[in-house]
Amino acid sequence: MPRVKILPSDTELEVGESEAVAEAAWRQGHVWPTQCWGQADCMTCFTKIVGGELCALPAEQDELDATRQRMSPRLRTNPLVRLACRLRCKGDGLVLEKAGFRPAAAASDGPPPAEPGAFDAPVDPGRVT
Repeated sequence: MPRVKILPSDTELEVGESEAVAEAAWRQGHVWPTQCWGQADCMTCFTKIVGGELCALPAEQDELDATRQRMSPRLRTNPLVRLACRLRCKGDGLVLEKAGFRPAAAASDGPPPAEPGAFDAPVDPGRVT
């Protein structure tokens, strides 16, 4: 299984062959910010590739459409900004930066993650969290 490093927490995730990075994080008990739980709708899961970009599979059309329609122009023009709910990798070495990501140990110190659909407020995808 490919391994992905998440900064600034310096956490490594094992990501399955057909699994998105956010899905792998949730499966392993980590908190990856979201409001739509993998529907490419809220843009909250966006992340920045800071290393090993050749280990990331290219964005598929649904991710490209979602970012073009819903993400702020400042972020959508950067090819290294991707949606973690769609980002898949093909080998070890991908390094991502994600504010709000919490490793499983830190996640257990706070409230449990919200269930899908628990958020009602609209999201400003241009706001970096």
